Amino acid sequence: MGDSAAGSGAVRDRAAASDRAAASDSAAGSGGGGDLVGGYDLVVFDLDGVLYLADQVIPGAAEACARLRERGIPSAYATNNASRLPGDVAALLTRIGIPADPREVVTSAHATALLMAERFPAGTPVLVLGAPALREEVVAVGLTPVSEAERARVVVQGYGPDVRMRDLADAAVAIRGGAAWIATNADKTLPSPRGPVPGNGSLVVALTTALGRPPDTIVGKPDPGLFLEAARERNGQRPLVVGDRLDTDIEGAFRAGMDSMLVLTGVSDAAEVLAAPVERRPTFVAEDLGGLFARPLSRPGEWRVTELDGRWELSGGGRRVDALSALCAVAWAADEPRPIVGDGEAAQAALKWLRLA
Repeated sequence: MGDSAAGSGAVRDRAAASDRAAASDSAAGSGGGGDLVGGYDLVVFDLDGVLYLADQVIPGAAEACARLRERGIPSAYATNNASRLPGDVAALLTRIGIPADPREVVTSAHATALLMAERFPAGTPVLVLGAPALREEVVAVGLTPVSEAERARVVVQGYGPDVRMRDLADAAVAIRGGAAWIATNADKTLPSPRGPVPGNGSLVVALTTALGRPPDTIVGKPDPGLFLEAARERNGQRPLVVGDRLDTDIEGAFRAGMDSMLVLTGVSDAAEVLAAPVERRPTFVAEDLGGLFARPLSRPGEWRVTELDGRWELSGGGRRVDALSALCAVAWAADEPRPIVGDGEAAQAALKWLRLA
């Protein structure tokens, strides 16, 4: 039998990521002394599930970004969604109360087009699956979109709400005919107000099943390129990545050698965090973007996790995300999932909010 209290949310050793613990998300006052974001010179945001859901701002997101501007901490935006141009993303952010410049935005569509321009000569015929934004990026780098599968030397696949079965069939024909296959990203779902809906990765899986092989290249997160480009463009020496997905945002930050904060406003939930492998364990976990202004150290002893008869028992009280901090400390050390029960009303309420009960 053993027990553990909630500890620091800071990374102690990236090579020993099991020692990471999650930080709480409550605001720590309007100042800046000792809060989480004070240790960084750039915040790189994912978009869907972090700042907005289906073009609707997530509560508190605009206010958090305004506080960063007041503090003089620059922001950048890196998204796997290939359905918008950087200018369109900046316009949307500005419209929902988060002023942004296209130069602050890095999209998987833009990164994919740059990659193709490096690999293929100007004028190369490309079959484009996705939104008009992806087609525009392809044209901008000097490649030629085509609609005939037999002419294509490259198939580029990105998210588009109007992608049809006929488009997937054309792509399969082109790839079987020898065309290179490049996907902008492999996100199986997208967050929405109605819950996760199919993303580009789901259509990539459909083609993978039909062809019996994966794409030649997948450009977006968790590949670290988007985060590295964002940091380079904004001169960030110590960036913090903020995202809602363990398999893209958090793993991408890990690969880029950057700290990360997972917010619980999008796709990944507490159960996924507890079961996460080393490369998908965030440096911090927060309920929402208010976590940027939390103090990275929890008060010890508020929550306690006891190992008892092959299960973990949560007891104590305090901020509900701090309960997840305590559970992460023991789950990541044990490196195996176990049943969790709550001892007392506060613990039971926290587990219910975390959807662990």
